[in-house]
Amino acid sequence: MSELWKYVSPGIPDELFERLPGIPMSQREIRLLMLSALRLEANSVVWDIGAGTGTIPVEIGLLCPQGQIIAIERDEEVANLIQLNCDRFGVHNVQIAIGSAPECLSQIATLPQRACIEGSRGLKPILQQVWEYLPSTGRVVVTAASLEALYEVSESFTQLQARNVEVVQAAVNRLETRGNSRRLAAVDPLFILSAEKLD
Repeated sequence: MSELWKYVSPGIPDELFERLPGIPMSQREIRLLMLSALRLEANSVVWDIGAGTGTIPVEIGLLCPQGQIIAIERDEEVANLIQLNCDRFGVHNVQIAIGSAPECLSQIATLPQRACIEGSRGLKPILQQVWEYLPSTGRVVVTAASLEALYEVSESFTQLQARNVEVVQAAVNRLETRGNSRRLAAVDPLFILSAEKLD
């Protein structure tokens, strides 16, 4: 259990994470949907591709202390940020792999049972490569910020003969104080796609 987050439930507030300007972060409500879609087991091996700030690896690391998470990030400075956030929350079961997907994936020795793909560039080749490494009953969760990315992932799932495909559009509003009034402000909408590999 982390001193910074003493609860067994996921959903760490965004402001508890260290951040870098311009580096995307999966916001709390989106993380909750992604974690649910992953259907984690206590000892799951999870690849998080495009791990960014490291919010997903931290949440999974706390939820599944017997699991193993590989956070894949191409930028070394961002990889250092992931490590910083893991250290902040006392998460010790995250390994960071620096490299660009899909090229770097073949270098990772531990194969995934679950995979999370975050980001917007080159989703199709990454998804196809990850699919080869997943075992039967493996699951993948992909985020898509645009209709083009949504189509790309949907088409890939069809070509891969993915099963139990689910698509959720997350439209979240948060209470914000602006001057003397409080309003609900929209968080950028995002598509969350998940599927299962069944041979």
